[in-house]
Amino acid sequence: MDAPASPETSDIRIEPIAAAHIDSFHHALDVVAREKRYLSMLEATPLPQTREFVMGMIAKGNPQFVATAQTQVIGWCDISRHFFPSHAHRGNLGMGILPAYRGKGLGRRLIETTLKAAREAGFARVELDVYEDNARAIALYDKVGFAREGIVRRAAHIDGRFIDAISMALLFDGHGF
Repeated sequence: MDAPASPETSDIRIEPIAAAHIDSFHHALDVVAREKRYLSMLEATPLPQTREFVMGMIAKGNPQFVATAQTQVIGWCDISRHFFPSHAHRGNLGMGILPAYRGKGLGRRLIETTLKAAREAGFARVELDVYEDNARAIALYDKVGFAREGIVRRAAHIDGRFIDAISMALLFDGHGF
């Protein structure tokens, strides 16, 4: 189920997450979280909680893909379906890529693969919040069809500063994915 690869990332696989990826996923999540620039969490949850999250995503059929180089997870993208039945057509997207692998088209491969799976799983809407100073991610979300819906003022408070976020959503309406 690999998405097309660019020459720089041709040795990187995009694949559905599996139990065998959990330890490596946890490490990648922790690296990105500790940058304190992209994720709401400032460090990964403890490994047992990460394992529970991943196994729950798999059991529920929620799209969750990892990018791997050899056997190491170097990026991920997932969409968690909303819990309430009246919101079950919606999902929240989360993603991250290790610093050494950014800027090589990997984010686009990950998100396109995950969005395709979400559409196939019956999602009608995928939403996310992105920090307003994360220009690279905002550009990616714009490219794949997300629309800006609003600003979440003071969405995060990290190291003594408030950060606003942009709420974005993609509606599956018969176009694209």
